[in-house]
Amino acid sequence: MRDWLLYLIIAGALVFAVSSWWGVRRLRALHTRSAVWEDTHNPGLSRQKVAVVLNPIKARSAEARALVESACLAAGWEAPCFFETTAEDPGFGQARAAVESGADVVLVGGGDGTVRVVADVLAHTNVAMGLLPLGTGNLLARNIHLDIGDLHGCVQTALFGHQRFIDTARMTVQNALTDESAEYAFLVIAGIGMDAEVIGDTNDGLKKAVGWLAYTEAGVRHLPGRRKRVSISLDDQPEQSRKIRSVLFANCGLIPGGIDFIPQAMIDDGVLDVVVMSPRSAIGWVAMYWKIVLKHKRNLPVMTYYRSGKIVITCAEPMPTQVDGDPSGDATTLTVRVAPHSLLVRVKEDALVRDKGVTAA
Repeated sequence: MRDWLLYLIIAGALVFAVSSWWGVRRLRALHTRSAVWEDTHNPGLSRQKVAVVLNPIKARSAEARALVESACLAAGWEAPCFFETTAEDPGFGQARAAVESGADVVLVGGGDGTVRVVADVLAHTNVAMGLLPLGTGNLLARNIHLDIGDLHGCVQTALFGHQRFIDTARMTVQNALTDESAEYAFLVIAGIGMDAEVIGDTNDGLKKAVGWLAYTEAGVRHLPGRRKRVSISLDDQPEQSRKIRSVLFANCGLIPGGIDFIPQAMIDDGVLDVVVMSPRSAIGWVAMYWKIVLKHKRNLPVMTYYRSGKIVITCAEPMPTQVDGDPSGDATTLTVRVAPHSLLVRVKEDALVRDKGVTAA
């Protein structure tokens, strides 16, 4: 009996590995996400004042600092200003100080949380943001086609690359039971329900050891569970009542593992792609998994897609929420809005050419 259980586990691992490999191959062949609406443009600055908001506890933070200093020195620019995040301030004050210093570009060295906080400050300004991906997921960096393993290349793009505007989004979390409310910016994917449960229950030690794969372990533990009834209103239209496990709000949809979770989600189209997931059993989860990995176009009753600029969700009991992989509290009312073309980011000069080439292939 134990042998059969072992064989089953091995078979499941092989299926996951093969399907993930196939998903990556399809992603490379079909991915058309970023830079589909707006041409990238050169900043047109011969000299730049550079500021860096840096999370000093990240493993490669010292390397990132040295690379930025060296690049600015080689370009003949003044030395960059560094603003380090702290446990008390994850980047809000540092980003404001960077803007007040007169920076032409603010580089962000950290994980998704640091990027999200700095973007919150830089949105609706003409100050560009450059990415130095030092985190586990590096979600925005993936969605603008940066090579997250090439830190030197990311520094070069952040300092000397082209730039373009992308959408940002804001989520207001209200809890009627505690009378608490908060507002968060996000850039990639926010959600309510099981996805937030998984993020909140992921083992930190395992996350440091295996990176984003730690979410898989937590996800398996949270697969069993009951659906919860919520009311959903899109763009101020009448509410619809649904039983859900999770609702996701995607500004763009490329996630770790090479998985194009929501292929139709574009980072600059002025709307959010809303995914309502309501599987009742393991069969529903398997069907959703294969639809995502193999990019089947057939509709599934347990996975419904919408597009909207504003989403309001209300629920009788508080449900956990998350923004770009960070827990954001429990909500009985959730309001999500998109802010079109509100953030200027540095990207590779050839991003548009490559995407159009892939699209045409």
